[in-house]
Amino acid sequence: MSKITSEVEVLVTPILEQEGLELVDIEFVKEGREWFLRVFIDTPGGGIDIDQCAAVSEQLSEKLDEADPITQNYFLEVSSPGAERPLKKEKDFEKAVGSFVHIRTYEPIDGAKEFEGYLLSYGDEGAELEMKVKTRKVKVGIPKDKIAFARLAIDF
Repeated sequence: MSKITSEVEVLVTPILEQEGLELVDIEFVKEGREWFLRVFIDTPGGGIDIDQCAAVSEQLSEKLDEADPITQNYFLEVSSPGAERPLKKEKDFEKAVGSFVHIRTYEPIDGAKEFEGYLLSYGDEGAELEMKVKTRKVKVGIPKDKIAFARLAIDF
């Protein structure tokens, strides 16, 4: 996590607690010549509306103007993480048990670095997925320290 995203997390957390919302992710990225500060929020049960995003955006914008942690010009975006919500924290993985997920690893496991399947379990050892390989289902264990990126996925 960068210094800027850490500072923004400190500013947005009390706002989210007051609104009964949770922080999913923060990213500060350059796209073309523009910088974007994106704050992804959700409700504990999932599902957030535009009015909630607007309320958080307005309050966070005021806090950012006061604290001024970002020197360059940027666009603030507060939104839902969407259907393919990233899994970053332990509780994200725990809530996703039983869901269809996409996991990318730092290094190959049995020759593959990308896995999609149903998350059967998540714990100290890592994730266990049930994946379809051609016509059969197989279970794959992915150690925690090998997970580079994970998100919910849509099963077609």
